[in-house]
Amino acid sequence: MRDRRIIHPVVPLLLSLALVAGLFIGHGSQRSDTPLPALFTVRGAGPSDKVEQVLDLIDRQYVDTVAKALLVEEVIQDLLQRLDPHSYYISAEELRAAQEPLEGSFEGIGVEFAIQHDTVVVIAPVEGGPSAALGIRAGDRIVAADNRSLTGKEITNEQVMERLRGPGGSTVVVTIVRRGQEKPFQVTIRRGKIPITSVAVSLLRPGGTGYLKLVRFARTTHQEFVEAARALQKAGMQRLVLDLRGNGGGYLNAAIELADEFLPEGRMIVYTQGRAHPRQDYRATRNGLLETVPLAVLIDEGSASASEILAGAVQDNDRGVIVGRRSFGKGLVQEHLDLPDHSAVRLTTARYYTPSGRSIQRPYGEGIDYADDLAERYDHGEMLHADSARVDSDQVYRTQGGRVVYGGGGITPDLFVAADTAGTTRFLNELFFSGSLNQFAFDVVDRDRARFEAFGDPLVFRDRFRMDEQLWSDLLDHAAREGIADRPAERVRSAQVIEQRLKAGIARNVWGNDGFYRILLDTDSIFLKADERLRAGG
Repeated sequence: MRDRRIIHPVVPLLLSLALVAGLFIGHGSQRSDTPLPALFTVRGAGPSDKVEQVLDLIDRQYVDTVAKALLVEEVIQDLLQRLDPHSYYISAEELRAAQEPLEGSFEGIGVEFAIQHDTVVVIAPVEGGPSAALGIRAGDRIVAADNRSLTGKEITNEQVMERLRGPGGSTVVVTIVRRGQEKPFQVTIRRGKIPITSVAVSLLRPGGTGYLKLVRFARTTHQEFVEAARALQKAGMQRLVLDLRGNGGGYLNAAIELADEFLPEGRMIVYTQGRAHPRQDYRATRNGLLETVPLAVLIDEGSASASEILAGAVQDNDRGVIVGRRSFGKGLVQEHLDLPDHSAVRLTTARYYTPSGRSIQRPYGEGIDYADDLAERYDHGEMLHADSARVDSDQVYRTQGGRVVYGGGGITPDLFVAADTAGTTRFLNELFFSGSLNQFAFDVVDRDRARFEAFGDPLVFRDRFRMDEQLWSDLLDHAAREGIADRPAERVRSAQVIEQRLKAGIARNVWGNDGFYRILLDTDSIFLKADERLRAGG
C-alpha cells in the first residue's frame, strides 16, 4: 500500500473555493387545537417573493436574534455555489483584498516580510518603495508600529498588514531592531503605492535560454512582460522558457495580450460563448514582439484559467512546445457585478474555448469532488505517468498544423515530465513542508550576511559554497528543535536535494528571486527538458 505521507515537494495548487453550508428552514408538524396567528401576508407567488418573505419572517419572528445581513450573505453564497464551482459571492472586505493582486498595487510601506521566531523580519524592501528610500534593509526586525508591539506568538500576517498598510500619504512610526546596533531605533514612513508584480523573475541562462516566471495575470502583466522580454532580447536571448506553473490566472485580457506577442496577426487566441452570450472571438492583432523566438511554456496542475488560455493558444497554433503536467482545467468565464454595499457577485456567464474548439473546463457537478481533484490525480498516477492523465479520448481536436489534441479537462502537455521523486523521503518532506528548511536558510544568512554577500554573485556562490559537517550539524539541531527527528538513511538519500534547496534559500535571502531561481533551475527537471527540446530545434 502506498505511503501517502511522502509527497514530492512541488509547488502545490492553491484552491480558493468558498464552501458554505446550505440553509434549511423547516417547522414541526405537531398537531395543535389552537390556531396559529398569521405571521405574514403573502405579497406575491414568485420564487424571489418567497425568499424575501421567509427572510422577513425570520427577522421579525424567530426565537433568537439573527444577524440578518450575514444570513443573507450565506444564502447568496450557497445559491451561487450550487450552480458551478466558480460562481460565488464576495463580501466588501474580501473584495478589497482580492482586487489588490489583480490591480497591481496597494498602499503601504513597501517591504516583503516574514514572521520568524515570533518577530516580523524584513525579507527585502520593495525597490522604489518608501522603506527602501529610507534605508530599511533585509534582516531588519520591525518590533512595533505606532508604539504597538508586533512581536509574540500571537502575531499574525493579517495583523502585520493591518498595521503597516494604510492610505497613501499617511504615516506610520516603525521601531526597528538591526543587528550591529545596540538599541532599537524609530523610522517614520510615509505610505505610498506599492507595486504587486506579475513577473517573479526573468533571467538569461548560459547558452542563450531566457527564463521568465509569471505568477499572475493582472492589469500590469503585459507591460511587465514586454519590459522583461526586451531586456532578455537585449542580453542575447535565443529562446524563451515561459513558466506558468502554479499560476492560477487572473484577467482574460492579460492572457490575450501576452498571446498576441507570440502569434502572427489574425491567428485565433481564444473565444468565449454562453447561453446568453454570443460567441466572441479574440485574435492576434499586430506584429508581436516574440513571434519568431523558439518558445516552451511550462504548466502543471496549478496552472489555471488565464494560464490555460495562453498555453492553449500556443499549443493549438503550433507556436511552441507545452512541457510539464496537465493543467487545472478551469474554462468558465465569470462576469463581475458590483452590489450597492460594495460587495460583489461573480457569475459564470460563458465558457472559453481554445482555437481548436476545446473547452478545457474539467467535469463538475453531482457526484464529483471538484475540490479534491489534485489528490485524485496523485492517486491515479498522473503525476508519474503520462498515460494516466484523464483526458477524454472521444473529444478529438486538431491544431493549426493537424496534430491531435484532446478535450475533457485542462491542457495536456506536448512533452510530459513526471514529478521528480529522486531523493524524496519523509525526512525531506518534513523539512520542506514544515517550513524548517526555509527558516534555517534565513537564520544562516541572518547570522552572517556579510559572509554570503562577499560572494558577490549567486552563480559564484552556487559554484563555491558547500555544506560542511558543521552546517549539517546545525541543520539537524534546528530540525530537532522543530520536532523533526533525524533519519540517517533518508538524510543520506536526500542529501543532494537538501543542499540544493538550502543553497537556493540562502541565495533568495541575499539576492532575491534572481538568486533563488538561478540555483534552483539547475535541477528543475521540467525546465531542463524544455530547454533541451528547444536547443534540439523543437
